Amino acid sequence: MHPGDQLLLFMERIYKYGMTTTSGGNLSIKDDKGDIWITPAGIDKGSLTARDMVCVKADGTVEGVHRPSSEFPFHNLIYKSRPDLKAIIHAHPPALVSFSIVRRIPDTRLLPNERRICGPIGIAEYALPGSEELGRKIADVFVKGYDTVMLENHGVVIGADNLFKAFQMFETLDFCARLEIEARRIGEPKLLTDENYEMVRSKGDVAYENYKPQGRTTLENGARKEMCNFIRRSYDQRLFTSTQGTFSRRTEGNDFVITPYGLDRNYMEPSDLITIKDGKTEEGKVPSKSVLLHKAIYESQPHVNAVLIAHPPHIMAFAVTELAFDSRTIPESYILLRGTPKLPFDAVYRDPEQTARLLNVSTPLAIVENNCVIVTGKSLLEAFDRLEVAEYSAKSVLAARALGDIVHIDDSCIRDLEVAFNLQ
Repeated sequence: MHPGDQLLLFMERIYKYGMTTTSGGNLSIKDDKGDIWITPAGIDKGSLTARDMVCVKADGTVEGVHRPSSEFPFHNLIYKSRPDLKAIIHAHPPALVSFSIVRRIPDTRLLPNERRICGPIGIAEYALPGSEELGRKIADVFVKGYDTVMLENHGVVIGADNLFKAFQMFETLDFCARLEIEARRIGEPKLLTDENYEMVRSKGDVAYENYKPQGRTTLENGARKEMCNFIRRSYDQRLFTSTQGTFSRRTEGNDFVITPYGLDRNYMEPSDLITIKDGKTEEGKVPSKSVLLHKAIYESQPHVNAVLIAHPPHIMAFAVTELAFDSRTIPESYILLRGTPKLPFDAVYRDPEQTARLLNVSTPLAIVENNCVIVTGKSLLEAFDRLEVAEYSAKSVLAARALGDIVHIDDSCIRDLEVAFNLQ
């Protein structure tokens, strides 16, 4: 993509998801000629076009219909101090600003993959926005090898070798900040240990037998299209991030279609998805790391036709703290979520078959400590609805704690619900 189109693509994503304001934030790309393409100064982030982007040539000449961002000096200094970087994101999402104004760094050790995605994080001292001094202070931290730098009382700056990777780091760090904030509202977050990370590493790479597909059935094509619609919907609802979240759907027998490993969830296409047939995966594709758990669920739970694994920040606040999640808040929550047990961190690694057996008709959803929420359903729609209700219910519980003591639906009312909605 042309640098101007890339800048527009990601600024639209950042603005759409409330990660910057109309006037805040700036992105840049350094091309192979050494020219820096950057978002313009003073132009509404909600109405940008590719033509609005500004090119600052290597000799300092400016090309474009607008002035470059007032923060161009620190972009320029970062590129000079770190020639390996080719893209920079600077923005002020509320959660990261919260950390910025208490001058702390979000902890990336709450879930398994965030530390790997974000890398080490530095912090730069405050200086006047747009000043050479700010540029020097930020560049000095980048010189030490950091690709992610929190700015005191300002926001965050992230550099990478391309804008797609920079955005994944940025979005993941923002997710970590939101998760930690929500978790601290109900308790002290638990961090993963070195032993936890070693388990993820040792169990993460699965050897698959491959098969060469000979065309797809109408059922499989329909499943792929339906999955992509729900994947994008999950992303828009902030139930997924670009690097997190797995969908699968049963096709025939115990065969199923699943999301691939490592692809941006916002751009997932039907052809990107992977069919697991007779326990074998499509040749040349790498499925989600949780594929063995999905396989075990379909084999042990005939009533399940869709499985979702996700990490929305409100329900995950219960996964990273000691507090249990209780779905007896409103009838819809209990009807769809039921008991919602909390499983140990290693449940998805050591014995996926045992975990799969727990997800029976009366237990459609489980929270896994410092890991994920597993959701099942008779259909993709039912599983998605459960995921959405779980996140919204958790959000309500967290907000309610600021208002007073929560009154749960009592046992007699629960029994009435179970009879009325055939939940026995």
